[in-house]
Amino acid sequence: MGRYYNGDIEGKFWFGVQPSNSASRFSADAECEPSYIEYYFDEDHMQEVKDELKRIEDVLADNLQKIEDFFAERNGYADSELTEAGIKDWMLREYADYKLGKQIEECVEREGQCQFSAEI
Repeated sequence: MGRYYNGDIEGKFWFGVQPSNSASRFSADAECEPSYIEYYFDEDHMQEVKDELKRIEDVLADNLQKIEDFFAERNGYADSELTEAGIKDWMLREYADYKLGKQIEECVEREGQCQFSAEI
């Protein structure tokens, strides 16, 4: 069982890695409902989204490409595979948020806004 986000973008939060409020780090307008967080991004948020994506890129540095390559070869992963690849838990958390941030950025660039609900 997982937690999903739906709306202008869709996906599944990474189990045991990514909290439901991950999109908050990209400076969204957000409202919390009993079992959902409603997020709204538009062009006014784009600088903050881009700044946070850049911060994550800087934190991950060369590890970003290593993680991209790792996941290009598989749909899932085992902890032992991450360890063997040299991917630490903190890197995985940053990468999961990076992927969400890229979805938000691409949606706003394409649609002018991005609105979605995140299960809590």
